[in-house]
Parts: sequence; C-alpha cells; structure tokens
Amino acid sequence: MPLIVNRINAALLQSHESIVQKAVKSLRISPSLVQTAQIHKISLDARKQDNIHYVCSVFVRLTDAALEKKLCEKNKSLTYAAPAHFAPVISGEKADGRVIVTGFGPAGMFCALALAEQGYKPIVLERGEDVEKRTQTVQSFWKGGSLNENSNVQFGEGGAGTFSDGKLTTRINDPLCSYVLERFVEFGAPQEICTKAKPHIGTDNLRRIVKAIRQRIISLGGEVRFETQLDGLEISGGSVKSVHTTRGEEKAAALVLALGHSARDTFEMLARGGVFMQPKAFSVGARIEHLQSDVEKSLYGSHAGDPALPKGEYNLSYRENGRGVYTFCMCPGGTVVPAASEQGGTVTNGMSEFARDGKNANAALVVGVTPEDFGSGVLAGVDFARTIERNAYALTGSFKAPGTTVRGFLNGKPDLDTKLVPTYSLGLMPCDFTKIFPRKVTDMMTAGLADFTRKMACFGSEDALLTAPETRTSSPVRITRSENLTALGISNLYPCGEGAGYAGGIMSAAVDGLKTALQIMSVIAP
Repeated sequence: MPLIVNRINAALLQSHESIVQKAVKSLRISPSLVQTAQIHKISLDARKQDNIHYVCSVFVRLTDAALEKKLCEKNKSLTYAAPAHFAPVISGEKADGRVIVTGFGPAGMFCALALAEQGYKPIVLERGEDVEKRTQTVQSFWKGGSLNENSNVQFGEGGAGTFSDGKLTTRINDPLCSYVLERFVEFGAPQEICTKAKPHIGTDNLRRIVKAIRQRIISLGGEVRFETQLDGLEISGGSVKSVHTTRGEEKAAALVLALGHSARDTFEMLARGGVFMQPKAFSVGARIEHLQSDVEKSLYGSHAGDPALPKGEYNLSYRENGRGVYTFCMCPGGTVVPAASEQGGTVTNGMSEFARDGKNANAALVVGVTPEDFGSGVLAGVDFARTIERNAYALTGSFKAPGTTVRGFLNGKPDLDTKLVPTYSLGLMPCDFTKIFPRKVTDMMTAGLADFTRKMACFGSEDALLTAPETRTSSPVRITRSENLTALGISNLYPCGEGAGYAGGIMSAAVDGLKTALQIMSVIAP
C-alpha cells in the first residue's frame, strides 16, 4: 500500500517538484525504488507571521511493498495511504418497484449516481427546480421578488450547498472522501481540490457540476423528477410499499430520505407516519462581516496582500460553562445571502464564488443549543429555529434582515454606522438581537467575540457587521437508523445525509450517500 510522507515544510513559492524530492529524500532510500511520487495535501501554516509556510504531505508508491511496511513501522511521520476504493457487492435478490431517492443534494446525488452506475435506474424526487431555473428563482428573490417555498437557497438541485462556498473540508476520516473528490474533478471541479487541505469548489462551479452529475444519472436510465415533493408513505409489514408525491404514487423497492436540514414539512409528515426520530443539537446565531483585507492583516500581518498567499480564512471556537460558540461556514471574499424557505421567516447564509474575490468576508457566528434549551419533543428544535426566524421577520416587517455593528450589539444600541458595505441584498434594519434570540444565545455570542478578539485583531473591530439570523447550521432532528442504515423498524427506509442527522457538509453528506447506496446494493438486485 502506498505511503504518505507527512510534515514536509515548504516555502510559499516552492515548486511541487522540489517538495516531492524533499519528501523522497527524507525516506533515505535509493530513488530507483520509487515507482511514483506526487503531492497529497498542502496546508498553510500562518501561526507565526514571521514564518508563514506550507506544510505538505506527499504520496509515494515504492516498487517493494514490504519496504513500504518496514518504513511505516520505523517512522511515525509516515502513514499508509487509504485507497479511494468503491467496490459494490451486488445482491441477487429482486424487489418490487424502484429505488427512490428523495432529495438531490450531495447525499441524494451521490447515492443516486452510485446506484445508476450499477444498473439500478433510481428515481430521484426533488421538490425544487433544476439548477438553471433555481438560479433564476433565487436571484429574483434576492432582488426583491417573491419567495418560492419549494425552490430557494435551501431546496432545489444541488441542495443548500449549491449557494454556498462549496467547501469540501470534513472531520470524517474515510477513504471514500478521496473517491468523492475524484468524482467531483471528473464532473468539472478544479483538480486542486484533491491536494488542498481546505478545498472548495465555489458556488459558480457547483452549478455546472451538479448539472453534469444529473445528466450522467439520466444517461444511465435513472430519472430526476424536479418540482416533485414526497408527501406520504405507505408502510405495511415493516417496509415501505409505495410513496405518495405531489405528482402521483410510485411503488418503492427502497426509499432513501436525503432530505436536507430544512425539510420541516417532510419531518412533520414522517413524524405523523410513525417514523422514529429524535431531537438533535444544532446552532443558531448571525453572520459576521469584515473587510477581507482586515481578515488577512489579522492572519498574515505584514505579508497581507502577498499574491503567493491564499485568501485568508479562519475557524474559531470558545466554550464556557458547557456551551460552545464558534465560527462556521467562513466565506472569504463572499456575500451574506437571503436564505429563507418559509414565508414570514428571515434566514441568512454565506456564499462565495471560486475566485473568492469580493471585498468582504463573512462567517456564521453561532452558539450551540440542545434539547435542554428548546425541549425534548421530536420537532422542538424545528419550532425553536422557526420562532427565531419569525422574530427577525417581525422586527423588520419583511425579508429585510436585522443587523447591527458589533459596537451596537455589545452596547445594546444597534446601529449600521460602518465602513463596510453590507452584502445582504434585501437590506438591513438596525435591531436589538435580544428581541430575536434567547439571552443565553446573545450572551454566548458576546463571550465569543471577546475571546476571538484575542485570537484575531479583526474581531476587535467595532465596525464589523452582524446580520441575523443564521439558523440552518444543521438538522434539528435525527431520523434514527440501525446498523444496516435503515430506519428503526422499517426494513427498506434509508435516512441519509445532513437532513437525517448523519452528516455536516458536502463531503460527509456525499460519503453517507455512497454508503447508503452500497448497503442498498448489498440487499437488492439492480
């Protein structure tokens, strides 16, 4: 199995070739034993502003597998490279109906793609529009048009990630992550996502990629039915027999629930139908905007503006009395976007294109909340988030967002007197955040700002701008599943991805979709 040589330091402008040579030299073996060698991952280390450099890992395959094993045993800086291996085991057991995938975000998309490529011809149900129509619908809303509750930033082809930064970072350590990255490149993503430690695709690239994946599924006999919502299940004898949709009924061999975190009406339908779910912790807060140049001064010091450096990004966290506050979904050079999916409720999100070339940076500044805060009812978290969104809408009387400078937030006198040009397209109104959130949330946001100021100078700027609320960080429910990935007591119902509570971002959702597809293949024939 190939090796990964870790912790190779490199100067900002050092060539990939010389980095690879340095890694091979560190093995202290004859170059003739090296079959292939290439960059595996590159990460920027900017912890010391007088010594900003890259830390790299290099993928090395030797001609002698025994030597690879021996080197790994002797040197702790070496690890085995887990192969990007996707090897389905196909069942011969036939089942009535088609495999139906509900939701065409990363989980549903990769699940349906894997099934289609093995001859299953899945049916995909997506309540929103295809990406071309969806983009027009969303942009119309951002310009002051009406909200389409079924096709918006949360719903439609590609899921919520289609209008985001397209981050591919993840905390899971699964060989299928490499497989997902390779497939993204195959469908049009930049090659660099396979080597960067913090890869991103950008919303502009994602729109092309999700369309290409859809076309691949259809070319293999699958169907993608847009503007078609799941609105009922027929469950009998411990299995789903058929599904009811807004366009008719379909017999189901298996049903994958890749719903996304905002499918509140579908959660309600499932709860009424007896599908076992549990309330789950999630986070709420606001988006915080700084000038991108101020972020980079905080990170890079006198090196800020050096074209050899990537766009500055951060990830901060703080805990106090058992509760956490952290930054999430940081969008360098991005915009804060209207992300509502229900009338009468305001929601924000962040988005960047691949170039990340906007003047402002933004990130979610959010506080963790648990059933202890909002109640133990299955849908109590949904109600909690919805109340925050409605509080925000009521304060402004529209989808205009509540906003304030950090100065106004901290002194309880909200204002919009800032050098920043707000990027939220529907406008801001100065509002007191304690009228939107429970005091436990605003108190923790205050504590977080104080701590983050000690870590990054830009957080000490009273000019920084807060736009509220951010409520769709993750699903407020978990559709509990068994070891074979099926819902409790229902043998062919597969909760999957972020909406089911088993993923947190594009990569982990895509991997969960693949694992769900593999499980279905192992029990049902094409």
